Amino acid sequence: RIGEFLFTSGQIALDPKTMVMMNGEIEEETERVLNNLQEILKADSLSLAHVVKTTVYLTDLGEFSRMNQVYEKFFNKTKPARACVQVVALPKGAKVEIDAIAHQ
Repeated sequence: RIGEFLFTSGQIALDPKTMVMMNGEIEEETERVLNNLQEILKADSLSLAHVVKTTVYLTDLGEFSRMNQVYEKFFNKTKPARACVQVVALPKGAKVEIDAIAHQ
């Protein structure tokens, strides 16, 4: 946290209890990633409504629309600025990674 801003590290679909990677369909991984982000925000008394910017990293931009369907369920009221890029690979074979900047 820097002042009123919280910067999260990129989140992949790790189960926070077991730290085991959930390698599933893009929808399942996106949901796990966004649930992980929610928990990080909650620990700092914030919510997804406080997020002002996200960066989404995909290993296949062809899966963007499927990822976006899940993303929109989490950000249905607020629409933070977003960048989305395709990358060659992500840790642990993840299909998606998302980081966020939140403002209190």
